Amino acid sequence: MMSSPRQRAAPAAPPSELDPSRRNNLALITSLVHHHRVLSRAQLTKRTGLNRSTVGTLIGQLAALGLVYETAPTGGAQVGRPSPEVRPSPSIAALAVYPEIDAVTIGLVNLGGIVQKKIRFATERIPSAREAVNIAAAVIEGMRTELDHSYRITGIGVAVPGLVNPDDGTVRHAPHLGWRDEPVARMLSEAAGYACQAANDASLAAEAELIFGAGAGRDNLVYLNGGASGIGGGIISNGMLLRGASGYAGELGHTFVRTSGEQCHCGATGCLETEVSQGRLFELLGVSGGDTSQLEQALRASGSPAVAEEISRQLGFLAIALRNAVNTFNPEVIILDGFLGVLYALAPSALDDLLLSQALDGPAAQAKVHPAALGSNLMMIGAAELGFARFLADPTGFVTTGLGSAAE
Repeated sequence: MMSSPRQRAAPAAPPSELDPSRRNNLALITSLVHHHRVLSRAQLTKRTGLNRSTVGTLIGQLAALGLVYETAPTGGAQVGRPSPEVRPSPSIAALAVYPEIDAVTIGLVNLGGIVQKKIRFATERIPSAREAVNIAAAVIEGMRTELDHSYRITGIGVAVPGLVNPDDGTVRHAPHLGWRDEPVARMLSEAAGYACQAANDASLAAEAELIFGAGAGRDNLVYLNGGASGIGGGIISNGMLLRGASGYAGELGHTFVRTSGEQCHCGATGCLETEVSQGRLFELLGVSGGDTSQLEQALRASGSPAVAEEISRQLGFLAIALRNAVNTFNPEVIILDGFLGVLYALAPSALDDLLLSQALDGPAAQAKVHPAALGSNLMMIGAAELGFARFLADPTGFVTTGLGSAAE
């Protein structure tokens, strides 16, 4: 009989007694199960290169710790003895926080990248770093009984629309939020009582799409997100996030696209995000704002020539930025999220044709444009990956030392 999420296998060796090789193999299997959400024992044996007996022992260890569980095999007829399926425990979870200019969103994400809960706390004005931290901490405190009763929290991840030092989670500059040199990760860790890390929102989203979304199975992709806080980007090269010397790589919103363009908040002129703007679309539609689905619905319903002209204009400048990205990074996939995904959905062939006509023939023919697959949960899933990071690196250490606590 297979173990359920609440039925643990027989006790195995205490994690403190495991040698480094065993710890590494346990981390590898945990990460594979997390990223694929379900894998059979046979698939894990193939992916790890370990023998069947070793994989079975490792799974038993993880099940004993309540980190994974096994179920009977699903699917059609199989040759030979059916292989049990290994799934991540839903009791292991991370918290995700995403501050924007008009709201702070807090999420609870299970191992496996499943968003269990999402709370959007709207703000009347742009929140300061301290206000965003206080909002997040208060929401988390309101969830405390549920968290303590039903989950083991591995940590908090914060997705910030700006430049973030990946080593200590300090926000160096988030221009749309008006934050400079704010130690957001430390502040939230102290306020909420969980270990916390922060990183750039678009970079986290790129990794989430690589693992769970439109980039799954690809090693090279360019991700662009457009929203109320401007345009951000992330580059995946050979399966790894391109970070740069200080972790600030991927600021594609500041790609130069127009010689006579407006001055950007960064100090330069003609940046992509000064020419391609969600706010300008809402302004032409005569509405104060809304989410991407509302924007797409309004744009499709509009019969205004000015709106149609603006869509065409913005697609033209977006194509220039994508041309630069294609020629520079040679991606397999370009993933567009937020209102950029809306622009593409309105006229996919127009953007595809512009890109093919402007970028180098070889890279342009290879790069395929796709909308983001994770939808409104993308930032929660991306931020949660930060909260899972230390747990996935040493899941047995999480059990014995409590890596998710702020005191650790």
